[in-house]
Amino acid sequence: MFRLLVQAGVEGLPAGRIGEALGLPGATLSFHLNQLRHAGLVTFRREGRSLIYMAEYAAMNGLLAYLTENCCQGEAAGCGVGACDSTTLIRTKGDTRP
Repeated sequence: MFRLLVQAGVEGLPAGRIGEALGLPGATLSFHLNQLRHAGLVTFRREGRSLIYMAEYAAMNGLLAYLTENCCQGEAAGCGVGACDSTTLIRTKGDTRP
């Protein structure tokens, strides 16, 4: 679900399309979207009767940075899979990192 929202970009996706794409019933969809929202990883806006959900890229990057810094007990080179490379984080508007 989160991957789908990240791929959708800043425009986001209506809840119904997320449910259709993932084959989820409404109650399951609602539960997981609310959990992601409470975690600060997604937000939504109302357009008429639809709720449009979007990934919160700043929060995602913060989580990825934390996980990267603490990867393999602080020894990123020990992972050996390249997953702990902070240069692969998604850049957001206003991001001034090199």
